[in-house]
Formats: sequence, structure tokens, C-alpha cells
Amino acid sequence: MVANSVSSTSDASRDGLVSIITPAYKAASVIRETIDSVQAQTHTNWEMLIAEDCGPDDTRNVVRSLSRGDSRIKLIELSANGGPAAARNRALARAKGRWIAFLDSDDLWLPNKLERQIDFHRQIPDAVLSFTGFRRISADASATGLYIPVPAQLTYRQLLGNTAIATSSVIVDRDKSGPFTMRQTYYDDFACWLALIKNGGIAAGLDEDLMRYRVMDASVSRDKRNSALQVWNAYRRIEKLGPLQSAWYFSQYAVRAVNKYRQF
Repeated sequence: MVANSVSSTSDASRDGLVSIITPAYKAASVIRETIDSVQAQTHTNWEMLIAEDCGPDDTRNVVRSLSRGDSRIKLIELSANGGPAAARNRALARAKGRWIAFLDSDDLWLPNKLERQIDFHRQIPDAVLSFTGFRRISADASATGLYIPVPAQLTYRQLLGNTAIATSSVIVDRDKSGPFTMRQTYYDDFACWLALIKNGGIAAGLDEDLMRYRVMDASVSRDKRNSALQVWNAYRRIEKLGPLQSAWYFSQYAVRAVNKYRQF
């Protein structure tokens, strides 16, 4: 959901600050490596807001321990499990930066990701959000997949039929978007990107290899049948598209998804 008002100014203290939004659930085995990839960034003006969603493992203690050595890492302890959208919204409510970057708790950034993407984003006047290319890695990070390229830009209509935007590659410019939140739905990220560019503006693609998407065996997104149903529901229930429009965009989405996941 995007607010109606859009802030047109930002003071110098927040102009270069990146607020990194990380929901975490049962992430104790991977969160340290994810944080390491943020601490290795060449752009050092960031805060990492990790919203721990009441998981049964030791994620909170791992994050708490690491935050003692780096004040930019901020642990947000949820009192009840609410899912990724709720966790992201808690982090968004605490975010101080002009730039909102999304990074899931099991994914990784290459060291120049923030620097390259923010420089790129500043040069695209109509870009509300930007995204980058990436490669998949196996659960234990022992195998790295093929490079996944991205288009130069996506409009709202183009995004409806496209799978190009990986959440952990996204940066939003709040000077253009205004305040926004994630909607409580299965694909809260996809719904959010659509909402951000629905009334104008674009999603700009930086076709560079800057992120690693970890493929977990138990990942919900790997359930292709359910994923397809949820995309259809997004068209019909959230975007309010008719059945013919939904079928048209879904056919494009499905073809791109098959091509995207055909090879590791």
C-alpha cells in the first residue's frame, strides 16, 4: 500500500542512508553470512533492521550478538509470528533512510551492490524502485547458478506479466514513493512493487550481477502449483483485473517463470 502524499525533500542526514529491511524466521544458520555481506558493502552509510518473527531457533541471539559489535545492525523482536509482510512492516516503521533496500535473511549481496545501485538509481528520474541481476546459490552456498539478467525497465503493465524482480535486489527511493507498507498477502513483495509504480514511475533494472539468491529446499516459492495460484489471485483480488486480462498476463508470467527456473 502506498500513501497518497509523496515527500519531495530530504535532509542531508538521510539522503545517502540506506535502510535495509530483513525479515527473519528460523534463520540462525544463514543470518550471519547475510549480515557479513552487508558489512562488506563499499557503501557504508546503512542501517540493517532485522525483524525476527518469533522463530523456534537461535536467530535472535545471533543477531543480538552481532549488533553489539556494529550499531548499524538493529534487532526488532516481534511478540507474535505474523509472516514476512508483518515483519517487513515493523522494520519499515523504524526505517530512517531515504533509500529502502530489501534483503531476505538467507540471501547475500556482492560488496559493491549498494554503491552501484544507488549511483544508477539517482540517474533515472522516473525510477521509484530499482532492481538488479543475480545468481542462485545452493542452500549450503557450494554451487552457484547461471546469471539471471534483468530488463532495463518495467512499467506497471509490463510487471504484471514479468518475474524479473527479485526481492533481495530491490531498492525503493522514498523521496519518490512516499511512505509505503507491505500488504498482508502471499506475494507481499510482488503486490508492493505493483502498487509503487501503478500510478506512474517505473522499476529500473540494473543488469549487473550483484546479488545471490539462496535456494532453500523448503522454500515456499518452490511450490510451483501454489505459486501459480497465488499469482492468479493477485491479478483477480488485488489488482482487480478481469478474467481475460488476468489470463493474458498470467500466460506471460508463466512462460517467463518456466524459462527462469529451467536451469539453476
